[in-house]
Amino acid sequence: MIGRLRPLGRRGLQTTALGMGAAGLGGLYRDVSEEEAQSALDAAWQAGIRTFDVAPYYGYTKAEHRVGRNLRARDRDAFVLSTKAGRLMRARAYNASRSSSRTGGDDWIAPLAFEPRFDYTYDGILRSFEDSQQRLGISRIDVILLHDIGRDTHGNQADHYWRQLLDGGFKALDELRTTRGVKAVGLGVNEVAVILDAMGEFDIDCALLAGRYTLLEQASLDVLLPECERRGVGILLGGAFNSGILAQGTKGDLKFNYGAANDEIVRRVQAFEAVCASFDVPLPAAALQFPYAHPAVSSVVTGARTAHEVAQNVASFTRPIPPAFWQALKDAGLIRVEAPTPASPAATPA
Repeated sequence: MIGRLRPLGRRGLQTTALGMGAAGLGGLYRDVSEEEAQSALDAAWQAGIRTFDVAPYYGYTKAEHRVGRNLRARDRDAFVLSTKAGRLMRARAYNASRSSSRTGGDDWIAPLAFEPRFDYTYDGILRSFEDSQQRLGISRIDVILLHDIGRDTHGNQADHYWRQLLDGGFKALDELRTTRGVKAVGLGVNEVAVILDAMGEFDIDCALLAGRYTLLEQASLDVLLPECERRGVGILLGGAFNSGILAQGTKGDLKFNYGAANDEIVRRVQAFEAVCASFDVPLPAAALQFPYAHPAVSSVVTGARTAHEVAQNVASFTRPIPPAFWQALKDAGLIRVEAPTPASPAATPA
């Protein structure tokens, strides 16, 4: 099941059912050694994962270096590689405090000595692509995603950056797709609305959507996912654990969408845990398998820092779950009645 293929967009690219995201390899929330990172990537490969997502922002270029070191030794035709554009990385000022090398802000621990600058212009996107090629040591990048474009990230600057896309950023994506070997272009975001906005302006192939279609959040069933199906836009589904609470449950650190979970979220997760216990289904298994049941989801991309975490994700994604479990979640009002589940006909792609 890990290596099961679905199309990502309409241009012939296919992704494995389970993908690996590299934010953790860049030191998100805690430091990761080079040995741990390479072991995690090796374990993913051995498990049959062939879809890898990274970004210049992850660890301020650290993750791209690590992923490239591992993948460039592999058969290039055997995997799908995505990275992102929208932040250019520049060297930190020479006189910057040495203490800043330990934590870069933005929850990166021990990032490299660079700092991000938003740039969604034509020149900025092309430069980001070329910089990523060099850091990865891989000239062929399959997917380029506009990173964190949207109002949640940019606030009152959102219109400014959107104008950069309209004035040349989308043109750069089209050029990468038509003349630079990129097979799919789209967005890598945590917001639903901006994907719909982009589809109204430009022919995207895909989107990496983090945290907005999970056991805890299904509003994207209303408009986004049906529109993606209609247009043939593939979804790389990130954030299936909503930053951790669906992986660790209520006995973990209660992290939800990059912050602290509120009481309502904790109560909902407790309700999920109760149903899981009655069916002997681990919560992480339900969290990873649920989104892949939707036919618009091409791959569930989940992070891992170590080989052990990769093994946990693989075990969760492949664990058998009885159809009655999903019906019980619907009966309890925990997931929407119309949501496709692994037990429903809509979960089986043509």
